[in-house]
Amino acid sequence: MNRGFISIDLGTTNIKAVVYDGDFHEAGSASIKVTYDRKGAFVEFDPEEYWHGCAGCIRSALASTKVDPGAVVSVALTGQAESLVVLDRENRPLRKAVSWLDERSREECDIIRSEFGAQEGYKITGLPDVVTTWPVTKMLWMKRNERKLFDRAHRYLLIKDYIIFRMTGLFVSEYTVYSFSYYFNIIEKRYWSAMLDFVGVGEERLPRLVEPGTDAGTVTPTAARELGVNAGVKVNVGALDHFAGMVGAGNIRKGGLSETTGTVMAIATLTGGPLINEYGLHCHYSAIRGNYALLPVCESGGISLEWFRDNFYGRSDFSRINEEVEARADEPNNVIFLPYLTGANSPEFDQNAAGVFYGLKIRNTRADLARAVMEGVGFLLRKNIDYIARLGIAVNTVVSLGGGSRSPVWNRMKADITGKKIMIPEYREATSLGGAMLAAVEAGVFRDLEEASSRLVRFSDVYEPEKRGDYERNYEVFSELYERLNPLFRKTAGL
Repeated sequence: MNRGFISIDLGTTNIKAVVYDGDFHEAGSASIKVTYDRKGAFVEFDPEEYWHGCAGCIRSALASTKVDPGAVVSVALTGQAESLVVLDRENRPLRKAVSWLDERSREECDIIRSEFGAQEGYKITGLPDVVTTWPVTKMLWMKRNERKLFDRAHRYLLIKDYIIFRMTGLFVSEYTVYSFSYYFNIIEKRYWSAMLDFVGVGEERLPRLVEPGTDAGTVTPTAARELGVNAGVKVNVGALDHFAGMVGAGNIRKGGLSETTGTVMAIATLTGGPLINEYGLHCHYSAIRGNYALLPVCESGGISLEWFRDNFYGRSDFSRINEEVEARADEPNNVIFLPYLTGANSPEFDQNAAGVFYGLKIRNTRADLARAVMEGVGFLLRKNIDYIARLGIAVNTVVSLGGGSRSPVWNRMKADITGKKIMIPEYREATSLGGAMLAAVEAGVFRDLEEASSRLVRFSDVYEPEKRGDYERNYEVFSELYERLNPLFRKTAGL
């Protein structure tokens, strides 16, 4: 079928464009690394350079395919949320963009928390605390530290909004990325006016918000020349990367859960309506219209295994770890690992927590420790699923994504630890596919996401839970160990 869709992932480390043909097979792709200016807590980048990177990726991806650029129906956007771009009255960048990685606004977090209260903010935004990631804190920092620039600012955009503007000339965005702004009311699906009044930014300076998966407009003649597509091609707002990934992994119904184990472990499950909960799990508007999602994030996920590899395996690839752990997988493991190398995020939210190996014996080898690290991350997944279950959401299946899903031994562990079926998608680029699926539904190629998912999402491997006895015992020790060490974590914080 002579038709093509382009999905562009506006990543933090890389920008990636993927071209799909009429049958939604990947026809070609291209990526480019994002460069930053870093100075202490400040992390900035050039928004013009980022735009040119996007345009270059699309041109290169198209050049690597047999898809006729004139057959492209839509360009869908996904990727990061919180990086902030400020424009002047001529709609030109007024300063360098501020990355979500930037931590300059710690004092502003305290000011906002003191004014509104974290619990009140959670009820409105679905975000349990005020942290430097949220762009509203950077806006307040500019007001307090760059007042002349703040007074000249005409538009405040997130990075995806800016790319949409460069493609269409329009200021349009969608709900899922603004779920991470701390000035969006997720219940009423509108800007939080009290917060914007406090910061001093009027709603007229922000983009119009629409449902995820909506066409924002069409590519302008000027942008078409830069992108290598025809003017008039539709530009779809897509959704945040985590939520586009849910779509691309077939996690579009309540009871499903997707987990992505890369450097961090991100967990996503649909809730139906908004679920502001007693455990402070992040709640967001999802890519499924009218539905919300919990998004627990565990920073000490895959980074724990990366740390262990770098320090105990001489930076060899993960295949060596997998081989050694596989060889001992049928033996009982007496070593327990608490994977809190960067503190504890969901569900404990305890920045005093630290990584711990427990139960070491003289007989233990590095393979036992590597296995304990893998199991510790699996226990963290289990703990979050247990907390989700307490909120009335019974998780039936887990779709695993990210680098961790390439390890069969780790997948089997996760199945046995959680007691859930672990499913591995046949096509690994779930985020890019999810963006294309949202655009295809909007274009009328599919009736809805149910049809798109049934047609496009396939699973290459399924891991059924088998041996659970040892894991049940070790999970109990894992949970009790954290509780007993918690006072000691507080006592030794900062050492």
